[in-house]
Amino acid sequence: MPAVGVESVSKRFGAVRAVDDVSLAVADGRLLTLLGPSGCGKTTTLRMIAGLEQNDTGRITIGDRIVSDPAAGLFVAPERREIGMVFQSYAIWPHMTVFANIAYPLEVRRRPAAEVRERVQDALRLMEMTHLADRPATALSGGQQQRVAIARALVFQPRVLLMDEPLSNLDAKLREQMRVELRALQQRLGITTVYVTHDQEEAMVLSDEIAVMHEGRVLQVAGPETIYTRPANRTVAAFVGAPNLLIAKTHEVRRVAGATLAHVEGDGWQGWCAGPDDLAAGEPVTVIVRPEVIQFGGRPDPGVTWTGIVRQRFFRGTRNVYTVDSGALRFSVDAASDQMLPPGHEVTLGVHATQTWTVRG
Repeated sequence: MPAVGVESVSKRFGAVRAVDDVSLAVADGRLLTLLGPSGCGKTTTLRMIAGLEQNDTGRITIGDRIVSDPAAGLFVAPERREIGMVFQSYAIWPHMTVFANIAYPLEVRRRPAAEVRERVQDALRLMEMTHLADRPATALSGGQQQRVAIARALVFQPRVLLMDEPLSNLDAKLREQMRVELRALQQRLGITTVYVTHDQEEAMVLSDEIAVMHEGRVLQVAGPETIYTRPANRTVAAFVGAPNLLIAKTHEVRRVAGATLAHVEGDGWQGWCAGPDDLAAGEPVTVIVRPEVIQFGGRPDPGVTWTGIVRQRFFRGTRNVYTVDSGALRFSVDAASDQMLPPGHEVTLGVHATQTWTVRG
């Protein structure tokens, strides 16, 4: 049985269906990220798991316990669900010290004073904040406040940790550092975690699995590498990263060395691309080509090539990003920072079939 189960859950706010028949299963000790744009239903889904919103249909379980089932008239209050939650705003009480903030969940549960001291000290050591125990919360940096919020969520040893965009208020450098620290902490504790973010890179770094959401529905649940390289559809592909999306039609499908390859034809181009096993000839498709897999001057076999003209170059430190026009197509191409091509330069673009992905529609 999964540590967290969401079965055919829906939620309306007036005429708006915020969450539409969502099902998820989070295995014990794993981290699942709900990823999607604003308004896609990810935070509402998290709040229903927490018990801060009540689902209209479906069932939610934590471990072997049903915590919400409207059809059965069952709803377990948030404080009885054995969950810890970290909010986007941190919700640190400014009039309390670090120690008092972390101790609060234990004190409202009326735990003995000795146990409170021991658990808070353990949480402080875990977050490397022992030296800040007596500091007022108002004297903390953003990163330190985030650590306090996590410590407070973990101090009463919850079964499940829920996190709603906890890094979004940090600056870019600190956010990158905290992603790594948060992932290491979750793996060390082995705590089941459901995490919400709209940041694709954050989801890639943190997750065992990612559930991509759009307009209240889950479009795909898979590991980060699968989501990136083998998206289920055009919407998932377009949200994760910045791929080149090429409209085409399949003419032939073959199984080659354990892979499914389709010969496709687009507007002024044709070639071989990889796709799912059930792809068939004659289907309209979108070919997904990530900017970093395209090579200048390459003529891969099997694969696809295009000729084009460099229009722009953007220096990004570790790489150059080129805009290349090929007929009616416009490509984004990532290249090494020392690969310098001027605007107006004629180029050949190539990508091997196995580095592409083809989806219907």
